[in-house]
Amino acid sequence: KEYTNTTLMRTPYLSIIIPAYNASGTLRALLASLGNSSFKHFEVIVGDDASNEQLTVNSLSLDKREDRPKKSKKIAFPLRVIRLMRNRGPAAARNVAAKRAHGHVLVFLDSDVQVYPDTLGTIAGRFKDDGDLTAITGVWDKHQKSKDFFPQFKALRDWSYWTNERDRDGYYYLFSTRVAAMKREVFLRLGGFNEVFRQMEDVEFTYRIAKRYAIIFAQDVRVHHEFEGFFAVAKKYFWRSFYWTRLWRERKKFDPVATTMWESMAGVSAVGAMGSLVLGGLIFFIIPVPWVKMASLTGALVLLLVHTFLIRKFLRFVFVEKGFSFMLKSLGTGIVLYCVIVAGALYYQLRSASSR
Repeated sequence: KEYTNTTLMRTPYLSIIIPAYNASGTLRALLASLGNSSFKHFEVIVGDDASNEQLTVNSLSLDKREDRPKKSKKIAFPLRVIRLMRNRGPAAARNVAAKRAHGHVLVFLDSDVQVYPDTLGTIAGRFKDDGDLTAITGVWDKHQKSKDFFPQFKALRDWSYWTNERDRDGYYYLFSTRVAAMKREVFLRLGGFNEVFRQMEDVEFTYRIAKRYAIIFAQDVRVHHEFEGFFAVAKKYFWRSFYWTRLWRERKKFDPVATTMWESMAGVSAVGAMGSLVLGGLIFFIIPVPWVKMASLTGALVLLLVHTFLIRKFLRFVFVEKGFSFMLKSLGTGIVLYCVIVAGALYYQLRSASSR
């Protein structure tokens, strides 16, 4: 089922593709930011993945903030909402929307981001200036409105992955659907996202793109995102690690950003350090032998130093941005998250072994 406004445009240059599931609040904020874009030659297509709430052009035009009266605010750009009849996941929602697109370039955005006034113009400029360009991926901004520690930590961690720690010789980078763009004809030629994957569909699609085309990282293409709390992010990390391990077993390759060989070593060292600290603490109180106590604590310290060395670029970056205290909290928080990531990978291995 499709809902549309009456705004008409000749063939737009950009088609903005947004999957949504019960996301009317963040989606309204995203649409408002698109309305403030300095680049106007675009259309927006929302793939509603059978939300429990009613998503239509009219419902998305209502101002639902508590401090303002509810009123209709006309959306001044072409907007279509295409509702799937059953929940099929973000891959299907994007594919359905992309097949209805008319633009030369498809721009994929998550429903919980907001664009800056120059975001779309920067994307369009990249493709207009380089006829050979096929796909680009952008980045979340490092700034947060929240003053809480964890959202600020997460924003800085992601920013550091992409700007400080990526392999600069990589010919492809993750086609991250928080903000990514590619030529529509190429997207259709590749068959779009694999709908079997309800998570990690962006990573699987990245690998198919990279077999034939380069994916360029465009640091000047930015969006804003307010990050969730620790437990919500940890849950996402666990399941993304679970599904990424499946893909890794098929390819036997690491990636040039975030899921790198160095990051896997950092994860193992974090688990080792955490395990050694716990085991060393138990040994310290249970076994009254001085050299055993010293050996256990020394092992934990060595692994902690190895881990610190492996993530030194991030720690240096955080120290410059936020200071020593924030850096220490980031080190501890990161170790816990690395343990969650390793747990997700191990869980996949156990599930895989038990199903044979």
